Amino acid sequence: MKFIISTSFSSVAHLTELAPVADEHGWYAMSFSDHVVNPEQISTPYPYTEDGSRRWQPFTDWPDPWVMIGALATITKQLRFTNNIFVLPMRNPFLVAKAISTAAIVSNNRVIPAIGVGWSADEFALMEADFRTRGKRTDEMLEILRLLWTGELVEYQGQHYQFDALEMNPAPTDYIPIWIGGISDPAMKRAARLGDGWVTDLQTSEEIIASIDRIQAWRREYGTQDKSFSVMATPSDAWDVDGYKRLEDAGVTHILTMPWPFYHGETDELEKKIDGVKRYADDIISQFT
Repeated sequence: MKFIISTSFSSVAHLTELAPVADEHGWYAMSFSDHVVNPEQISTPYPYTEDGSRRWQPFTDWPDPWVMIGALATITKQLRFTNNIFVLPMRNPFLVAKAISTAAIVSNNRVIPAIGVGWSADEFALMEADFRTRGKRTDEMLEILRLLWTGELVEYQGQHYQFDALEMNPAPTDYIPIWIGGISDPAMKRAARLGDGWVTDLQTSEEIIASIDRIQAWRREYGTQDKSFSVMATPSDAWDVDGYKRLEDAGVTHILTMPWPFYHGETDELEKKIDGVKRYADDIISQFT
């Protein structure tokens, strides 16, 4: 079991202070959420709360994930970087491929993009991306990323994207795993068919384990069951070693968590965050190494 820090809702100014501490205290990775803008009013209900309201307050920091990852990679040595979640079909596939491959080069292959199809029709409209076709375009974009990351001359003729022979460099020097997030059937099927891993939402252990069983069944159906597969989980009811070990036995490989609330509650005080990162490493991560 490996442990990943969620940086959601954190002040950007704190991240350059937290990353070296996490790097030195056994954390596997840091993860970044993704919003380009935060509309005052939304036309699409937030799908992960009962009343459709957002989990964050107005004027919360949402740094560009790949700019942030590139910066933090230069001040860390072992720490990896991922997402919860990066909204792939809201973007141009060429710009995404370039950003991720550059981050992979800068970090010496310490990036694990974790993508989803997104929920906010408002943001898609502002980005001039078609919300209705986001699932099908995501499937094509995943194929395009893999082609572009070869660094060779490649071409593609899909329903939504077409291009003649071209190359994109610098190319990553190692395989970039792609995790796929989402708790709908299409999202989990996409993870089983095209992903190197799956990312949960905030769910109970029972829900996570049931979802893993379904994904593994789909992997057998798609013939991908022999491929290495990770699960980054955010359990709502497991906070100790025993709870995490139960999830590990069910196939969870990574726990995504925010450590400082365990010790200091909801806080945006840097010193308390640093203390939480260190104490969680001593109390929990040390039991899995």
